Amino acid sequence: MTRNLRVKTEEKKQLNRHEEQIQVQVIHNYLLSAAREMMRNLKRTAYDTIIYEIQDFGLGIYDRKCRLLAESPGLAIFTRGNDFALQKMVEFLGEENIHPGDVILFNWPYWSSNHTLDVLVSSPIFFGDELVGYAACKAHWLDLNQQDPGYCLDTTSIHNEGLVLPALKIYKRGVRDLEVENLIRFNTRIPDRVVGNMNAQISCCRTGEKRIQELVEKFGLESYKAAISEILNHGERIARTRLAALPKGTWTAEDWVDDDGVEKDKMIKIKVTVTVTDDEFIVDFTGTDPAVKGPVNLPLGITEGVSALAFKGLTTPDAPANDGNFRPLRVIAPEGTLVNAQYPAATFTIWPSIHIPEIIMKALAPAMPDLVPACSGGEVVSVMGVGTHPVTGKVWLEATNEAVGFGAHAGGDGENGIMHLSEPGCRNNPIEVLENKAPLLIEGYYLRQDSCGAGEHRGGLGATRIYRFTAPGNAVTILKKTKTRPWALNGGHEAEPNHIIVWPETEREEQTGAINQPLEAGDVLVSSAGGGGGWGNPLHRSPDKVLEDVRNGYVSQESAERDYGVLIQTSSWTVDAEATAKLRHKRLEA
Repeated sequence: MTRNLRVKTEEKKQLNRHEEQIQVQVIHNYLLSAAREMMRNLKRTAYDTIIYEIQDFGLGIYDRKCRLLAESPGLAIFTRGNDFALQKMVEFLGEENIHPGDVILFNWPYWSSNHTLDVLVSSPIFFGDELVGYAACKAHWLDLNQQDPGYCLDTTSIHNEGLVLPALKIYKRGVRDLEVENLIRFNTRIPDRVVGNMNAQISCCRTGEKRIQELVEKFGLESYKAAISEILNHGERIARTRLAALPKGTWTAEDWVDDDGVEKDKMIKIKVTVTVTDDEFIVDFTGTDPAVKGPVNLPLGITEGVSALAFKGLTTPDAPANDGNFRPLRVIAPEGTLVNAQYPAATFTIWPSIHIPEIIMKALAPAMPDLVPACSGGEVVSVMGVGTHPVTGKVWLEATNEAVGFGAHAGGDGENGIMHLSEPGCRNNPIEVLENKAPLLIEGYYLRQDSCGAGEHRGGLGATRIYRFTAPGNAVTILKKTKTRPWALNGGHEAEPNHIIVWPETEREEQTGAINQPLEAGDVLVSSAGGGGGWGNPLHRSPDKVLEDVRNGYVSQESAERDYGVLIQTSSWTVDAEATAKLRHKRLEA
C-alpha cells in the first residue's frame, strides 16, 4: 500500500509539472499575441507610410528588469536596442518616479540606441500597486526640427539633429501633458503627422499594457513571474545549445564605410573580431576607426542591437526573440570609436550599423562555409522626397527602401530583390502609395541585370527604380557601400555596388551616392541597389542554369560568356555545348 501511495504521489507531481509546462506555453503565446496586437494597432492608427507600409518600428513587451519577453516583427535592430534604451530610461528617471498611467518619450541617441527621429514611447505596466513590466514602441518620426527637412547627411553635432526628448512624460498618472505636446508641435515642420504618429504609439503601448494586466489577472502574479522566468531561461537554453554546435575559435574581418557625409574623401574602417567559445559569442570592435566628424557615428545600443541580430541569425533564427536568446552574447565596443559614440558626436545617419551584421558574417565565413552566405547588396538603399505639394500646399515627405540582392551560399543562389538583412520585418513602399502621396511618377521598377556576383551559385539581383519628380522638391538618398563591392566566397565574383544617377541621359548626368539634391519638375533620379556576392567558381555553374538566367533577363549574354564561359545560341535559345566546354577548359587551364 505504501508503494502504491508513492507511485500515486509521483504521478501527481508529474501531472503538476505537465500542467505547469502547458501554462508556460499558454502565457508565452499570449505574450506573443499581445505583441502582434500592439503592432496591428500601431499600423491601423499611424499617419505615415514609413510606419504602416515600411514598418520602420520596433515594439515589444518587457518585464520589470527591462528584459524582452515578446516582440512583433518590424525593424529588428530596434527591438534589441529598445532593451538598452528602457534600462537607460529607468536609470535616468528612477523607478520610484514611474507611476501607473505614465507614458514616456525618449530619444537621446546615446541612451535610446538610435538617432533623434527614432522616438521610443513606453508605458509602465502595473498590476495593482506593483510594477510588472513595460510596453514599448519605437518608430521613425519624419521631422523634429532637425537641420534639414527629411534627413540629415552632414550634421556635425547632436545639437544640429533636432529636438531631444530626455524621458519626458506625455502622460503623467493618466493625464496628458499639453505643454509637452505643444513643445513637440512647435518643433516640427509637420505637427499633425508627428503628433498623430505619437498617438498611434501611445495607443500601441496602452494595448500591450492592458493585455498584460488581463494576463496577470487570469493566471495570478506569481504564476506570471514563474512563467516569464521559464520563457527566458528556455530562450537561453536553445541559444546555448546552438552555440555549442558552432566551431570554436577567433576570426577577424573588416569593411569600409564610404565616408561620414562631411569629409567625403575619407573612408572609415569597421573592424570586427569574433570569438566563439563554449559559453560565449564575443563580438569585439577593437581596431575600428575613431568617431568621425559627420553623422555616421553609432550609439552603443544600436551596435549591440545589430550584433544581436547576427547572433540570433546563427543560433535561434526560428524562435521568437526574447532576452534569454542573447545571454551568451558579449559586445566589446571601445568608447569614442565609430561604434560607441559619445556626446556630442553626430549620430543622425546611422547607416554603418547596417554593415555590421555582414562584417560579422564575413569574419565567420572561413570557419562556417556551409552556414554563412556571401555579402548581400550590403545596404538599405533609401530614397526620400520632400517639398511643398502643388495640390494641397502642405509639406509632402515620403520615402522607400530599395530591395537588394542576397549573397549566394553553399546551398544555392542568393535571393533576388528583398529587404536587407538588417530589416527583416520591413517592406518597401508600393508604387501606388508613393504616387498617391507624393508628386512622383515611378517610370520603371525592375531587377538590375548583371548586378549579381557570378559564381557556381550566383548572388541575387538588386532592384532599380526610376523616379520622376512632377513638382519641385528635394531628393534625399541615404546609402553607403557605393565605393566597395559586395564580397564573394569560395572563388565567386563580387557583385555590383549601389549607386544613384541624377539627370540620366542628359549632359548633367551624375552618378553618386548619398545626396540632398534640389530637383525641378521633370527631373529624374535612378536608384540602383547592389546585388549579392557569388559563391564558388562561375565556370562550375551548370550551363543550363546560365541559359535560364539569360532567358529570365537576370544575366546578359555578354556576362554569360565573360563570367561563366557559356556560349548561347539566341536564335534557338540553346547552349553551344562543344564551344562552351572548350572555352571553360581553356580558362580552367589558365
